Amino acid sequence: MKAFENRTTGIIGALEIKKMRYKILYGCIIAILSVISIISIVPSIWVLLSGFKSVKEIYQIPPEIFPKEIRLSKLYEVWKLLKLGKSYIASTVICIGEVAFGVIFPALGGYVISRLRPKGSKLVMSLLLWTMMMPGSIRTVPLFMVFNDLPLIHVSLIGTYFPMWMCAGANIFTTLLFKNNFDAISISLIEAARIDGCSDLKTFKSILLPLSVPIIMVSVIRIVVSSWSGFLWPMLVIKDENYMPVTVKLYRMKTQYQLDQYMLALIFGMLPPAVMYFIFQRYILGGQNVGGVKE
Repeated sequence: MKAFENRTTGIIGALEIKKMRYKILYGCIIAILSVISIISIVPSIWVLLSGFKSVKEIYQIPPEIFPKEIRLSKLYEVWKLLKLGKSYIASTVICIGEVAFGVIFPALGGYVISRLRPKGSKLVMSLLLWTMMMPGSIRTVPLFMVFNDLPLIHVSLIGTYFPMWMCAGANIFTTLLFKNNFDAISISLIEAARIDGCSDLKTFKSILLPLSVPIIMVSVIRIVVSSWSGFLWPMLVIKDENYMPVTVKLYRMKTQYQLDQYMLALIFGMLPPAVMYFIFQRYILGGQNVGGVKE
């Protein structure tokens, strides 16, 4: 197989694929991944097709896969009817805030643990790894109590977007992602920057961040997809309908409109992260290699 001629990594290489048992294994892997892909994509296609059907067609027995008529003007009609513009703006504001908090603070945290290594950094690293093993549901109630009455200043963050932004800034996985990335960057670059008189902050800004663009892109894509589909915290803290993101808005309107209209509304909710993923998928699939000076 030509795809394996120059391959040096992976569980199956150029030599293994020549053997029959590895060819069978490769075929089984492709078959399993194909089934998983079909199972993943079929619900979205079904929702899209159902959105163009009439209510009668949706409940028809036996059901039909394709609608009798695809009327694109229905998209505009549903958009105008549901008035999702404010929810899109709210989701966009939440995304921008989460991206800012979810990149800047984990990057700084990863830099401190990886390169500055103050006293107690090993203990902090152990606590971070331990925190990752905790179920998220355990932290929900304590965090809500903190956001409802912020310690020391006694200010409530309920009704604002800060709880979502702060949770993104405290993401342990992203912090470790940056930490591992900074570990892989040659110490020679950092030492050269210090010899030239760069402070720790300037070294971080001028040397490490430019070399971490692939990691930043991967983090941004993860945060945007996670933020756009986030439901629990927006549902808990946002009470004003004018500031609700798309996910919460769709949940609250599920019994207010006809089923075909609600199906198209779900498509409007799924579209932005899907489009972003397809545009930037190369960063997810293979963009984590960072260039630099080799020691």
